[in-house]
Amino acid sequence: MADAFEAFGERYHAHKCRNPNARVNLGVVREHDRLPDPSLAEREAAKGEAKALLGEIDALSRAVAGDFDRDLDLELARLDLEVEVHDAEYRFAGQGRLEQTPSAGGEIGDGLFMLFINDPRPDDDRLADILGRLRAVPDYLDALRARLDRPVERWRDMDVEKVEELPTLFATLEKWSREVGFADHDALRSAREGAEAALHDYAGALRGLETHRELHVGEEIARRIVSLRGVDKSLEELHAIARDYLAENAASLDELRGRLTPKYGLASEASVEEVEQAMRRAFAPEPSKRNPEAILARYQEERERVLAYIREHDLFPVPDDQEMKILRTPGFMTPSIPAGAMVSPAPFRPGVRTSLIYLTLSDELVSHFCELDVPGMMIHEGIPGHHLQLSTAATHPSIVRRHTSAMDQAEGWTTMLEDYMLDVGYMGELTDEARFIAKRDTNRIGARVAIDLFFMTGQRDFLEVGVPCEIDDPDPFRAAGSLLQAVTGFAPGRVEAELNWYSQERGYPLSYLAGNRLVWELKEDVIAAQEGEESGLDLDRTFHRIYLEAGNMPVRFLRRVYEHAGLLS
Repeated sequence: MADAFEAFGERYHAHKCRNPNARVNLGVVREHDRLPDPSLAEREAAKGEAKALLGEIDALSRAVAGDFDRDLDLELARLDLEVEVHDAEYRFAGQGRLEQTPSAGGEIGDGLFMLFINDPRPDDDRLADILGRLRAVPDYLDALRARLDRPVERWRDMDVEKVEELPTLFATLEKWSREVGFADHDALRSAREGAEAALHDYAGALRGLETHRELHVGEEIARRIVSLRGVDKSLEELHAIARDYLAENAASLDELRGRLTPKYGLASEASVEEVEQAMRRAFAPEPSKRNPEAILARYQEERERVLAYIREHDLFPVPDDQEMKILRTPGFMTPSIPAGAMVSPAPFRPGVRTSLIYLTLSDELVSHFCELDVPGMMIHEGIPGHHLQLSTAATHPSIVRRHTSAMDQAEGWTTMLEDYMLDVGYMGELTDEARFIAKRDTNRIGARVAIDLFFMTGQRDFLEVGVPCEIDDPDPFRAAGSLLQAVTGFAPGRVEAELNWYSQERGYPLSYLAGNRLVWELKEDVIAAQEGEESGLDLDRTFHRIYLEAGNMPVRFLRRVYEHAGLLS
């Protein structure tokens, strides 16, 4: 049965590599010159393949019973395939998801940008693939337009904004082609012109489509989405967690406010907002360094500082064959990347595991920037956060785990570390300042739960989390934005970008706080179970090592890994 399990793994891998953009992100070099097929026929074909694979799992599970890792892999594969089938089948506003989701900006731009910035192959090979993709743009857009029926208005506007930024990317690709002397440069220039003309027509057609504003999928589908995210909590439990978290954060902020007001010459009754403004003024960079290039350099500097601290205190195992590129978010991505994001290493590419860390540096966000923003962002996105976890997971021998996307595990890890690194003294004398800014910023993960639940179900009561704000506005985005702005003080542009991706990535926004609570519960249970055996930094190192070496999986599965390792009873 070992051969049958391996054969299943190969078929599963082939299925996960159907999409050309997926192959680029996974590091599977095959037919990179193609764009994804956006048609409903492709959706049905992929769904049928997923169902066929699901049909194999029960028999395989019986055959591998007693083999911990293989049994776990099959459960993870089952969950992933069920997500795919559900995404293809659920309906809202009388349609399937794809019929009302314009996606040209991401599906065209993401693959092209990855081929440009994060592909180790020779220039000519990458440019040949880029040429093929540019040539495919008109046909892709025709197929996408044929798929769309009545898009969600907000999603229509997002895609228009993204495709209007794509010519900037195309110009960069053409410049690169000219600089390296690409043999088919003239053909690439011609393909660029054709692609831009097709994008112009597509944007005009998109603006002319009938749209709607019905965002909500309903309670039943929402419960299924949360379950398929691997989060073993009810909607009501998640709402209670959000309310409690925001109350706890408010109390922490008030305590910190009391300690910080005299330090910054403020009256004792100064508000949280006034304390934040005072610290942002105190830690604002000088005018010559308040620009995207200087800010990127500052993040690079912090990256090295965090890594040095981790190595000095031996807090996490850091592999040698890993690298991060810190970049300004490309224009076509900014509508759905509020402040920063990380693209994980290609798990099937040999060699150095390289992540891309994007920083959204709009004029608005640059003007709001201060030095205290930097440590938390680098801890979250880089080492010891997403980059460390996902670059380590990319080396796991399991095909299934290298394909698995587990947002509660990934975001639970990073948000836990934002507190942990302060607890172990990383910020020294500025710990109170850093924790204040971090608590203010991480209020977003409490709001995310409430907004995610509201956007999915349409039940406005989910926005009631004990925060005074205007949630009665009939426009769900304005109601949700009022809550988000109230708890974070985010600039308006960031609020809008946050809401954009909350609306499309259902069940992901709530994974931050759900994962945070689940990871802290897991760690606390490990500490309790190991009392008298291992403690302090030694136990921390063990906990971190097992977490990182386990590979990708929801936290409820990860708990079983700790049990199997003998750290939980």
